Amino acid sequence: MAQSGIDTLLRRVVRHSRTPRSLPTLLWKNIRYAIDSRRPEYWSELAREQAERGQDEEALECYDRALRLKPDVPQWLIGRGNALRNLGRFATAEASLRRALQLRPESAVAHLGLGNILYSLGRVTEAQESYRTALRLQPKLPRARFLLGRALLRAGQFEEGWKEFEGRWRVEQSTPPFCSPSWNGEAIGDRVLLLFACFGEGQGDAIQFCRYVPQIAAGAGRIILVVPPSLVRIMSRLPGVGECIAPRGSLPAFDLHSSLMRLPHVLWDKLDSIPAAAPYLAADPADVAHWRNRLTDVKGLRVGLCWAGEPSGSPGYLAWNRRRSMRFDTLAPLSAIPGVQFISLQKGLPAVEASCPPHGMKLHDFTADLHDFADTAALIENLDLVISIDTAVAHLAGALGKPTWLLNPFDACWRWLLDRDDSPWYPSLRQFRQPTPWDWQSVVRGVADALQRLAAGDQSQLRPPTQVHSECAPRIGIWSV
Repeated sequence: MAQSGIDTLLRRVVRHSRTPRSLPTLLWKNIRYAIDSRRPEYWSELAREQAERGQDEEALECYDRALRLKPDVPQWLIGRGNALRNLGRFATAEASLRRALQLRPESAVAHLGLGNILYSLGRVTEAQESYRTALRLQPKLPRARFLLGRALLRAGQFEEGWKEFEGRWRVEQSTPPFCSPSWNGEAIGDRVLLLFACFGEGQGDAIQFCRYVPQIAAGAGRIILVVPPSLVRIMSRLPGVGECIAPRGSLPAFDLHSSLMRLPHVLWDKLDSIPAAAPYLAADPADVAHWRNRLTDVKGLRVGLCWAGEPSGSPGYLAWNRRRSMRFDTLAPLSAIPGVQFISLQKGLPAVEASCPPHGMKLHDFTADLHDFADTAALIENLDLVISIDTAVAHLAGALGKPTWLLNPFDACWRWLLDRDDSPWYPSLRQFRQPTPWDWQSVVRGVADALQRLAAGDQSQLRPPTQVHSECAPRIGIWSV
């Protein structure tokens, strides 16, 4: 950082030398910097500002400078731990938060931060204890109840997990301004129920939880579904949906409302009662036929690829997106497998990488013609397999009943549970998980091995693994042969 600071100063001198009147300003700024940089508070405030902008490397460097000048300030250790977690350095982050708790054991914020790190490490029982301690110390602490629910869900403790997960509404301030009452599972009768997926919920969430709509529609007068524009066409085909629309200023009349993501809580869903029958979404047959004709010349095993999420949102979401995404060239080992034709399913900013695929990879890119998820679904129906990171594409493929290989980061989302290679949500989905943070190489090696076996004719690779249960040992995923 010292050399970088010198370089910056020299550039400023050169620039200001061209306009001599500005030299006093430059001199004053550097005097101020010389004074301020000796104060630890200067660096801690700068760290906080950088963290708010999602610049975690820079925030970490500033927290370290502040702590060198003034060691053992709990709030700075907490901020440092949060930055380290966002960077995927979970073990170091844990040490920083535990030091903060040694100094201030009654800090609810520190217990919350430690809970987040333990959750990322997969130690969800310990994470739950940290969240509960934070709530005991500060019952109205923002996010603590929602985060406890998330940890419970990841552990498969659905009954309590869904209840606590409801705390997200208080955090995200995404409750829609509806005058009608919220639906809480009571009989609907002839009334109209509006189900929405547009307020703080992602497209993947909507695809995952729309599975409950047909079940609810059987006991309702009418169902109105409000979803992002990209989902309107595909979800209009859900059985029981009377009307499917995008958000707009005025909505049709309705009597009750609920978020799609609340439905497992409303219906008291448990791990062993998830409605997992697939497919529960279907592409338009005419669209499927269109893509069948377009892919006539694409011979061999057709494999769809999606390697990155959209880099947008809050700093926390951006950090998560970096951990769940990979560069396209990370999939280079797949290009050596004969008999495979790859089809890009990647949209958004990362799609630019499709123009320069890894050497030897046969990649077909039709994404310019994929205008919504109905188009993507029709294309997927003509593929043999979808390989994707944790994005809406993976959810869509699973909802269509298409064999799906999910590439998960070390700190996978709660919905994929712990120590599982399959998913109770999607019977056709197989998980490949990072053994350590950022280790995509191990994941891709596992995928390449399975894909090579599949290309050689081993159709069992398309099936999810069988889970072996034991009272004395953890579950281990094995293939049915």
